[in-house]
Amino acid sequence: MDEVLAESMVATSFTMVLLGIATGVAVFLGAIGLFGVISYVVGQRTREIGVRAALGAQSSAVIGMVVRHALTVTGVGAVLGLAGAFGLTRLMETLLYEVSATDPVTFIAAPVLLIAISLLATWLPARRASRVNPVEALRAE
Repeated sequence: MDEVLAESMVATSFTMVLLGIATGVAVFLGAIGLFGVISYVVGQRTREIGVRAALGAQSSAVIGMVVRHALTVTGVGAVLGLAGAFGLTRLMETLLYEVSATDPVTFIAAPVLLIAISLLATWLPARRASRVNPVEALRAE
């Protein structure tokens, strides 16, 4: 009986492995994309950041500004993604084995993981923004 069950699950297991690989690639590409977008935004706002630094903004305030911007974008994306995932659970139900289509652990873990990745992808551009020299930033324009 165990062999029959294992043979019947081969196609489903293979599909889930492929979906897991695709998920990993998507998360990696999303992190790189977010890093690129935040780096670009920081580069475009160099003058503004320089003015803030010249007026006495602390580096922690600059880092907080960049991180808040990234988390706002990530939060909106997570909420929309959760709504879409919840709406499309019926399509995945046939592929799931011993797991509910609306598994609360998954619906909590996925956004938490994405927000953690967003924080990691934002750290380097935020740190770079906090080190902007006000004189060079203002002189560059």
